[in-house]
Amino acid sequence: MHRFDPPRRNFLKEALATGFALAVQPISAASIITDSHDLDTGLAGIALDDGILPAYFAKPRVQSGKLPVMLVVQEIFGVHEHIRDICRRLAKLGYLAIAPELYFRQGNPAEASDIPTIINTIVSKVADAQVLQDLDATLAWANLHGGDAKHAAITGFCWGGRITWLYASHNPDLKAGIAWYGKLTGEHGPLTPSQPVDIAASLKVPVLGLYGGKDGSIPQDSVNSMRQALGQGHSHSEIVVYPDAGHAFNADYRPSYNAAAAQDGWQRMLDWLASHDMKTR
Repeated sequence: MHRFDPPRRNFLKEALATGFALAVQPISAASIITDSHDLDTGLAGIALDDGILPAYFAKPRVQSGKLPVMLVVQEIFGVHEHIRDICRRLAKLGYLAIAPELYFRQGNPAEASDIPTIINTIVSKVADAQVLQDLDATLAWANLHGGDAKHAAITGFCWGGRITWLYASHNPDLKAGIAWYGKLTGEHGPLTPSQPVDIAASLKVPVLGLYGGKDGSIPQDSVNSMRQALGQGHSHSEIVVYPDAGHAFNADYRPSYNAAAAQDGWQRMLDWLASHDMKTR
């Protein structure tokens, strides 16, 4: 495990969620738990101009060369146990997976008791431009710690699904992206100048979008608009809709979990990565 001096290690523990976020309690019995056997897991402190960006990483303990990098972008609940588990699942497959806590300046969403509080006090204050810069820094850190930035992809869930589309536009050197039920349209403002549908036609990175047909927060009209916009470009991105799934269908720790859609989506993600130069050794 990567080790840090005590003051920094304590800061990272306080900045990153421990266990599942309070707002999603109680946890479903279907929750998947991935062990860290044969993995190197830990907390990273990524130096920025305005502070230390905390992140959770997981990678194979034994590696023969630089590993392909998977940037994992959080839900609104931050880098809590589910996102950490996603990192471990990817590490088991041979990736260096890393999830930065992109709300660290605004607060710890894991401590909020409900979703409206998280949105109003934390998420609404996060600037897209800052998030994209933080992901750049995260990728640079991974490249210096056993990862290969030339073979990197991104995946994100809910809030992170939207960011996946935006970062794929921001960083055309990525090999691929997989966006899980991220919003595609929305209001424009100083913190959110662009929405995924705005950058779809100019996108260069192939992104796979995974969406639920019964998602009340992402109307199918917006999914259709995104498909049309993608069709005007040349990224060869695709969108898959699961008719019987709602929002957060991959969140196995919540009642929204849809096992059939989640399992199919996970396999599609792995196939997408393999077909876009992201195979593991």
